[in-house]
Amino acid sequence: MKTDKIWTVILILLSIGGLCIQVEAQEKNKVYKRDPVVTKTIKEYKDMGLGMFIHWGPVSLRGTEIGWSRDKEVPRADYDSLYKEFDPVLFNADSIVRIAKNAGMKYLTITARHHDGFCLWPTKFTYYNIENTPFKKDIVGALNEACKKQGIRFCIYYSILDWWHPEYPIHSAHNQTIDSKADMSKYFIYMKNQLRELISAYDPYMLWFDGGWEAPWTNAMGTELYTYLKDLKPGLIVNNRLGKEIAGTENKEINVSDMIGDFDTPEQVVGRMNMDVPWESCFTICNQWCWKPNDKMKSLNDCLRILSKTIGGNGNLLLNVGPMPDGRIESRQILRLSEIGKWIRTNQEAVYGTKGGPYYPNDEYASTRKGNKIFLHILNTEIKSLQLPNIPGRKILNVHTTDGVSIETNKGRDTYTLTFPDRLLGKTVYVVIVELDAETESLALLK
Repeated sequence: MKTDKIWTVILILLSIGGLCIQVEAQEKNKVYKRDPVVTKTIKEYKDMGLGMFIHWGPVSLRGTEIGWSRDKEVPRADYDSLYKEFDPVLFNADSIVRIAKNAGMKYLTITARHHDGFCLWPTKFTYYNIENTPFKKDIVGALNEACKKQGIRFCIYYSILDWWHPEYPIHSAHNQTIDSKADMSKYFIYMKNQLRELISAYDPYMLWFDGGWEAPWTNAMGTELYTYLKDLKPGLIVNNRLGKEIAGTENKEINVSDMIGDFDTPEQVVGRMNMDVPWESCFTICNQWCWKPNDKMKSLNDCLRILSKTIGGNGNLLLNVGPMPDGRIESRQILRLSEIGKWIRTNQEAVYGTKGGPYYPNDEYASTRKGNKIFLHILNTEIKSLQLPNIPGRKILNVHTTDGVSIETNKGRDTYTLTFPDRLLGKTVYVVIVELDAETESLALLK
C-alpha cells in the first residue's frame, strides 16, 4: 500500500513537471512570435509575394506522386530501391534558380526530405540519401549556393512523418497500423539531429514542415520542436504544420493562439482574406507535385488568377514545379514560368511590397494596395465595366492601366463604375490603378 502511494505521488509530480515544461514551451512560442527579428523577417517574407516550391526525388523515375505512390502505384521494394538508379546528370542548380528568378519568384523551397524519407543532402544520420545514389552530389547544398549568388531566399521543406524510417511507427500511407516495435522518441531525436544539421550546413531562411497529421505526432512534440528550432536560429521563420490545428489546409478560420508556427499554409486552394495572420497558399503548376509525364498544366490565366487572388487576400503564393529524372524542369513549365515573370515585371508595383485589399477578392477582381494606390487585378477579362463601393474618406484622383491608358470613371452616391476599353477584353488578367488623395493601408476592408 505504501509503495502504491509513493508511486502515485511520483506519477503526479512527473505529470506536473511535464505540464510545466509544456506550458513553458508554449509561453516561449508566444515570445518568439513577438520577437522583433521574427516580425521583421515575416514582413520581408510577406513583401516577396511569390516563391518556387520544388518536389523532387528518386520517385521521379516512375513519374508517380512523391511519397503517396509508395505501396500503391509503386511497390514498396521498388520504391525504396529507386535511389540506386537516381542519377540526374542534367541537374543545374544555377539554371533552376535563374528560372525561378525570371518568373518573379523571390524565394525557393526544396523538399529536402519528403514523406518517403529520402534525403536530398548527404546527411550523416541515414544512408538513405543523395550521397549513396549514382549522382552523389548535394542537391540541397547546390540550390542553397545558387540562391545566395542570385539573391533568392533559400528555404527547406522537411516532412515530420517518414514512412521509410524503422523507428517511425507508421510505415505506409495506405496502412495506418502502428508498429509497436518502433520507438517514436528515438525518431524524434533523429529528426532533431537532421534539422540541426540542415540549419548548421545551409542556414535556411525558412523551414516548411508537413506530415504532422498522423497519430504518432503530438502538439507537444510540435511545440518542443518549434522552440528547439528557434533556439538554434533566432529569426528563423517556420510554417504552421508542426501542430495538429492546420486551419489553412481546410480553408477555415484559424485561431492564431492554436497555431504552432509563424504563418498559415492553405494547400491547393486560395486562402481566406486575412490581414492579421500571415499565410501562404501552395499550388502545383500541373496536377501532381512530383513530375509526371504529360501532366495537365495550368494555363497562364489560371496561374495569374491564383496569384492575384492570393496576394489580394494578403497571402503569398508558393508555386510548385517537379524536375524530371534527369534534373531539368520541363520546357513547357519553364515557358509558363517565364510568362508569369513577364506579367509580373509589367505589374510589379501591384505585386511586391503590397497589402491585400481593401476589397475582398472574388471571381471578377482582386485588389492590392500600397501608398496612395489601389491596384485592381481584373480576373474576369470578359467584363466591360465594374461597379465598386466608394472608398470612405478618400477622393479618386486618377484611374489608369499600368501602361498609362485612362479608364473612364463615373462616381455615384455609394459606388463608382469603371468602364474598360475594348482592347482589354478577353486578354490575360490585367491591372487597373486607382490613385487616391491619401494613403490606402489604413482603410478597412470593403465588400
